[in-house]
Amino acid sequence: MRILQIILFSWLISSAAFAQDDETAPATLPKVKPGEAVATFAGGCFWAQEEGFDQLKGVREVISGYAGGNVPNPTYQQVGTDKTGHAESVQVYYDPKVISYDELLTAFFAGHDPTTLNRQGPDRGRDYRSVAFYRTSAEKQAILAAIQRTNESKHYPNPVVTEVAPFSVFYPAEKYHQNYCKLHPEQPYIQSVSLPKVEKLRHAMQGKLKKEGIY
Repeated sequence: MRILQIILFSWLISSAAFAQDDETAPATLPKVKPGEAVATFAGGCFWAQEEGFDQLKGVREVISGYAGGNVPNPTYQQVGTDKTGHAESVQVYYDPKVISYDELLTAFFAGHDPTTLNRQGPDRGRDYRSVAFYRTSAEKQAILAAIQRTNESKHYPNPVVTEVAPFSVFYPAEKYHQNYCKLHPEQPYIQSVSLPKVEKLRHAMQGKLKKEGIY
């Protein structure tokens, strides 16, 4: 079922035509600041993931991009063919003294459905799969423990199918994908798919939000 994606991509391209040409170029990854840590997750369309993580205290910046595949410097079009191995992902730059990796995992598992294989809502394909990428053995163990907690909580009727994968490389998505929820809050897909996921994350992370109250 790629009809929605094709329609959405056509809309994106037509919208981008009115922007500067470099909006279709990859975004620039921020430099990691002293004392800062980086985490990478994939949980369906990166627009909602980016917006959700960006609302957490201790998170300085979130970048939408692609990870988990074998094609260097992929484009949105290439990833959308589901042949690159990449998943739409986000890279989170955060202060571990303010928010822990375990708390990021709580937000991750709350902000999407980790029990649907290669699918998030209307979006289908391995590019929309759920993945938690680890950089250290401690992060791997934290992910496995979070999956166990999520399963034991019975919050979801089905077991978690999130992949636990070693981090390799993250490619930033095109500039026009960055901060997409904030820039296009009235876009139909944002209203019907992205914002409900953001609200799920916010509900689970009360007390850890930069701004409490209704989003």
